[in-house]
Amino acid sequence: MEYTNLGRSGLKVSRMCLGTMNFGPQTDEPQSHKIMDLALEFGINFFDTANVYGWQTGEGITEKIIGNWFSLGGGRREKVVIATKVYGKMGEGVNDRRLSAYHIIRSCEDSLKRLQTDRIDLYQMHHIDRETPWEEIWQAMETLVAQGKILYVGSSNFAGWHITQAQCTAKARHFLGLISEQCLFNLNSRDVEMEILPACRFNGIGVIPYSPLGGGLLAGALEKIEKGRRSSERIQRLLEKHRKQLKLYETFCKEFGEHPSNIALAWLLHNPAVTAPIIGPRTEEQLERSIKSVEIVLSDDNMVQLNDIWPGPGGEAPEAFAW
Repeated sequence: MEYTNLGRSGLKVSRMCLGTMNFGPQTDEPQSHKIMDLALEFGINFFDTANVYGWQTGEGITEKIIGNWFSLGGGRREKVVIATKVYGKMGEGVNDRRLSAYHIIRSCEDSLKRLQTDRIDLYQMHHIDRETPWEEIWQAMETLVAQGKILYVGSSNFAGWHITQAQCTAKARHFLGLISEQCLFNLNSRDVEMEILPACRFNGIGVIPYSPLGGGLLAGALEKIEKGRRSSERIQRLLEKHRKQLKLYETFCKEFGEHPSNIALAWLLHNPAVTAPIIGPRTEEQLERSIKSVEIVLSDDNMVQLNDIWPGPGGEAPEAFAW
């Protein structure tokens, strides 16, 4: 496994991040524990979760599964950089969501209990809150840092100007601010290249792409369908929309000699703005296959070919949409 700094921080994380959204709804607790053990064996030290994962309001099911795994001992907690999130609905009260200081502080305390730990290494805002001023948000985060309950702060699903706005406010308060942005980024979804990636690069913020396989579209979906395997209605629609591209892509992967999912991950890893794509395996086999992507070397010609198949938005703004 390779390691790199998370943004401009001194924190070292693996080039692959273990996503845990499937833990609970798709993968039961014993199997989830096996996947986390295997991730450690492969050298993955970066785990991502969220208080809303498990999708039962207020239960924090996925965090509880991870907490139970930490409680097994064996140095598990000390070997992991754990990232979780705050913003989503965690109750029926009017203050049980978003980014008020009230909700941030309370949600942190609840996540700590579920995770059975005394600190959250990376506390991420799951979405922008247009109703709460940055002064309030940063005051809450500063309090948690001072108490040792969180170490770093990250964002998710922010626009480029949100990132810069957040950083300007944090700098005025002499606070570190954001060190990471988690965003939708893959060969088929490249809008972040216009403004989010440049904003992250300028501010020293590491990019953590989620859905790197496009919800399965880039994981050999065309071959699976042609072999008669079932797929979701959403993937079926995407298949029809992108069938020509997928044929070219899967042919490229076959000629390259790698599974389509590994090529999709390797393409992200070749972007200097990317810290670690989030992989969300449901099984140990899926995790084992994904690990190989760290070792794949794509040539300049390969990158050009992939860009021709999956063209981006046209570069960074404003050139992407103006002269």
